[in-house]
Amino acid sequence: MISNATTEEIAHLVEQQLPLDEVVISKLRNAYPTMHFTYCLDDDITSGKPVLEREAFNVYLIDGREHCLCLTNDHDIATGMVIAEKIEE
Repeated sequence: MISNATTEEIAHLVEQQLPLDEVVISKLRNAYPTMHFTYCLDDDITSGKPVLEREAFNVYLIDGREHCLCLTNDHDIATGMVIAEKIEE
């Protein structure tokens, strides 16, 4: 489970660390060792809706209960996050 408050807290931490890169994700992994984190470009996500939108990135929740990861909007079953960077074209 990942609460709305934790999602907001993580988004705030990411905003303080921009630009998004492996260093930011590594810091999140160290701060929240029980959660899975990854990052990509927002354009790479073709399904699912973000649970949180920021100017520079979107946050998606991951359901990792099965051996294949999938996106979810259900905070109660979420096991991790995708931080998806928005690129202005």
